[in-house]
Amino acid sequence: MSKKNKKVKVVRLNLAWLYILLVGGIFVLMFRDNSRSNPQKTEWAKVQEMILEGDVKEVNFIRNEYKGMVTLKNERLEKYKEDFGQKVPSRSPHYIFLVSDHFDVEKEFSTLNSLLPSGSQVKLTVSQSNNFWSGILEWIFPIVLLILMYVMMFRSLRPMGGQGGQGGGMNPFNVGKAQGKLADKDKVNVSFKDVAGLYGAKEEVMEIVDFLKNPKKYTDLGAKIPKGALLVGPPGNGKTLLAKAVAGEANVPFFSMSGSDFVEMFVGVGASRVRDLFAQAKEKAPCIVFIDEIDAVGRARGKNAGFSGNDERENTLNQLLTEMDGFGTNSGVIVLAATNRADILDKALMRAGRFDRQIHVDLPELKEREEIFQVHIRGLKIAKDFDVSYMAKHTAGFSGADIANVCNEAALVAARNNKKEVELQDFLDAVDRIVGGLVKKGYILSADEKKTIAHHEAGHAVVSWLLPHANQLFKVTLVPRGNALGAAWYLPDEHKIEKKSQMLDELCSLIGGRVAEEILNGEPSTGAQNDLERLTKTAYAMIQYYGMSEKFGNFSYYDSTASGYDFNKPYSEKTAELLDSEASKLVKEVHDKTLRILKEHEQQWRDIAQMLLDKEVIFAEDVEAILGPKVKDEVPA
Repeated sequence: MSKKNKKVKVVRLNLAWLYILLVGGIFVLMFRDNSRSNPQKTEWAKVQEMILEGDVKEVNFIRNEYKGMVTLKNERLEKYKEDFGQKVPSRSPHYIFLVSDHFDVEKEFSTLNSLLPSGSQVKLTVSQSNNFWSGILEWIFPIVLLILMYVMMFRSLRPMGGQGGQGGGMNPFNVGKAQGKLADKDKVNVSFKDVAGLYGAKEEVMEIVDFLKNPKKYTDLGAKIPKGALLVGPPGNGKTLLAKAVAGEANVPFFSMSGSDFVEMFVGVGASRVRDLFAQAKEKAPCIVFIDEIDAVGRARGKNAGFSGNDERENTLNQLLTEMDGFGTNSGVIVLAATNRADILDKALMRAGRFDRQIHVDLPELKEREEIFQVHIRGLKIAKDFDVSYMAKHTAGFSGADIANVCNEAALVAARNNKKEVELQDFLDAVDRIVGGLVKKGYILSADEKKTIAHHEAGHAVVSWLLPHANQLFKVTLVPRGNALGAAWYLPDEHKIEKKSQMLDELCSLIGGRVAEEILNGEPSTGAQNDLERLTKTAYAMIQYYGMSEKFGNFSYYDSTASGYDFNKPYSEKTAELLDSEASKLVKEVHDKTLRILKEHEQQWRDIAQMLLDKEVIFAEDVEAILGPKVKDEVPA
């Protein structure tokens, strides 16, 4: 093996061990005396007695401390074990004694040794203590260790890299600093070419970018730069992607952060971070500040779920309002924000002068879905006969993120089946996987259950096929996926508004499975729970929100400004009874109409159910062969 191919093993130092060693060193210094001998304090008179009895081996006298340290003979230690708590120390000195400055140690020991027999005199050592610096070191060294540990700890907590002075992290000194990331144009690879669809939204945002690039074109006419733009729409439709494209297109600094970055457990931190963010933005003006999920701090004041009168989010919002359009103006600082819950934002935040524009980023339409597919299949090996327009029709109601997931899942399905290219069927399987869930291969159904499910799904198919306003059927399957034991797949028409007749036909299609079970078994089952849930919600919405009941009247009790915490009904109990009555009446009319349709075409319905039992999956062509062409809605000239 060559040296070039050898992998260099990098040894990484775990700072936790270093901290443990530092703390351990401090404890050793603090309690190191515990490992030494424990000499007992005594008086000079007793020392004299021990010397005269021949028990003392050596005495070390420290002259400048007037302290003597006595070492006993090993064979005499047992004699004094009571002084040491029944445990005789193995190390010397064993006793210490203190004397005054008038004590003449040489004279006293000379007198004592003269009284002892020859050969048993006590050895005397006189010395000067020189522990001044060691005493200072004992105090300074632990302090130095603590300071070193403190510095290293906070260096490790310091945020990595970053520009514009962003800070935060776990460092308490940076807790009030904004955590926004300053995007460099060279590091952002997303441009408007990568944002498929979103025609109106791209035009609005591109105009802001153009204003920053060519301000003279607008200022010559007296126009002023917008202060803010709010991107509103369901999740997954490209709001954040659009903001990244602004960073890639604009030759100006771009700060990006999430609304939750302002929220902290410490009081006042959110407002401090807002001030710091705009202070950095002013220094680099003209620039763009992007706040994702602004509803985390922009919720309407007084409608928070908490009961605190001094909520931290409200303080943060107040500071944000002041910075965007307070006494101090932010010339050259444009704020882009994104949210999927614009209905709960504070009105003061939504007014002109703060967010001058609301850019709606809705679910993509047919042409936009085709463009989104073209973007996400760039890196895939697609079969030559792949029809992008067909897949765009098949994914009505999908967001941009859903389409990206479909493309990735299709590639996984193709790889799982050992294919060299990703085919149309792989994309269809990916849609089934995402919408319906995983196939339950080991799921065992009895013959009676399978027959009931087949007739249930056939009921949906027949009713939707025979009603002019119902969605176009695509396929019916008995393959269990997720929580569904079977499913009927449709290609819905993309209506901007729905008429009452269209909604009634959809309700008939929803209850078709339940009515089919009643005809087959003479009683209902639990298999229609999801259908009945959607049926009930739609029926109540038609009466309560859309005013589609003659008896109930043209009233709408839908509150678009509600925060979600209002538990009071906006109508009386009598009106509620009328609402329930009209909803029950509507559902009964839908049920009777569906029952009549299935009774009139009972043989075709049973034939479709039998075909479904034989094949498990049937398509619109199979249904058409039995029922004829689908009944179409007549479009007025």
